[in-house]
Amino acid sequence: MSEIPDISDAFEIEAPAKINLWLKIIGKREDGFHELDTRMVALSLADRLKLKWREDNDLVLRCSDESLPTGEENLVVKAVRALEKHTEKTFAISIDLTKQIPSGAGLGGGSSDAASVLLALNEMASLYLGEDELAEVGATIGSDIPFFIYQRPCDCSGRGEIVEPIPDEMASMRILLIKPAFGIDTVWAYQRWAESEEYEGFLYEGQERTWGTMINHLERPVFEKYPILGEIKTWLLDQPEVDAALMSGSGSTTLAILHSDASEHELNTRAKERYGENTWTFLGRTV
Repeated sequence: MSEIPDISDAFEIEAPAKINLWLKIIGKREDGFHELDTRMVALSLADRLKLKWREDNDLVLRCSDESLPTGEENLVVKAVRALEKHTEKTFAISIDLTKQIPSGAGLGGGSSDAASVLLALNEMASLYLGEDELAEVGATIGSDIPFFIYQRPCDCSGRGEIVEPIPDEMASMRILLIKPAFGIDTVWAYQRWAESEEYEGFLYEGQERTWGTMINHLERPVFEKYPILGEIKTWLLDQPEVDAALMSGSGSTTLAILHSDASEHELNTRAKERYGENTWTFLGRTV
């Protein structure tokens, strides 16, 4: 990670991570995408963006994670371009992105960064676009982006872009995230779903909770190729602090919902001891 330069008088915004409390694949659509039924909630884990107007006509993105592209292929840049097209305006802006959300993790970091830029520019440029309109702009470049526009728990359908905010009963659940030192390609996971088979010994069935059934249909292709992720889920379910566990999105993060009286730091320590120091973990809450 490199240091982000200080920007005086910058507009600052956080871009939270998300988890999927369930992800059901209904089937394949005619447009090549999959029809989904998923519930997403945001986390206390977040990237941070600083934006400042430029005197020239350039759009400049700098990122603390030097492995990530910062050109036109980045979702943040695509979000600015989509908003320019929608409003017929040009935004000369410097964007400095400090990453905390790992990539290839199933936590929506890139989509959240893009949504946060749309929200920031809407305020900075006094565009006065409503949530629904901003979500439509975001949906043109990424299926998860509309969820982050609404900034509250949502049930999502279609390819993920049809968003229905729900009552805020999901807030303040204590969670542990575990991610090994590799990511999962989302496109690959969906492509493999139809032909994949269950890996013997892992729990794929739904876990009933008062607010719904925790299940993730993408566990089948992902566990088939990366059985260590199924093992992590199985181990978490055996821990006394854990109420439920599930892979988030297309992986490679596994989430655990903790009991209200759980000793979370002891659980985190055991996870590090079992899976190694290169394993990324995060203790936090849904928001």
